[in-house]
Amino acid sequence: MLESLGQNYVLYARARGLLERLVIVQYALKNALLPVVTVFGLSFANLLSGAVIVESVFALPGLGRFAVQSILNRDYPVVQCYVCLTAVLFVVVNLIVDLTYGYFDPRIRFGKQEV
Repeated sequence: MLESLGQNYVLYARARGLLERLVIVQYALKNALLPVVTVFGLSFANLLSGAVIVESVFALPGLGRFAVQSILNRDYPVVQCYVCLTAVLFVVVNLIVDLTYGYFDPRIRFGKQEV
């Protein structure tokens, strides 16, 4: 956030006489949120993978415990489905994170690129 507050566009917004609250929320905070969104996406992905350990240790019913029981019983189709489901969830979470980049940073746009 401190790095964003020192950028030229924030200084220009202050020079235009905008309210400090508006400058912080509309200009500085949007660009400062990019690393926060990235960390949130990675943390969510780690939360999904950590469910296996928590459910196994505390004997909670859930998809993680079901996967561990399937591994122990050598139920390969269920293990393959769990791995594919986890991979799809990781891809979807990363896609959502990438799409939110375009919302927070106006310099990032999706579409046809000119060369």
